[in-house]
Amino acid sequence: MVDDVGIRCTYNAAVPFKCPICKKPADESTIGKPKSVFPFCSDRCKLIDLGRWLDGAYQIPVKDADAEESGDETTLDTWGEQRDRR
Repeated sequence: MVDDVGIRCTYNAAVPFKCPICKKPADESTIGKPKSVFPFCSDRCKLIDLGRWLDGAYQIPVKDADAEESGDETTLDTWGEQRDRR
């Protein structure tokens, strides 16, 4: 199957979906229902993931173009604040 942006998507219903936090099987029958925790297996794993996002554990490193040219060893974090790379 190909999605609307041309990326090939594969999904095998025979293989149970695993929680990205604890790797236990997640209940896919709750997708789209109120209070669904999918793709997680429980509220606990859902909150652990939220905490990781809020703590900044999931970040994409951003390099400042001016700092690269000058050899400065600082980068911008997700909120645009400078910090030392160490």
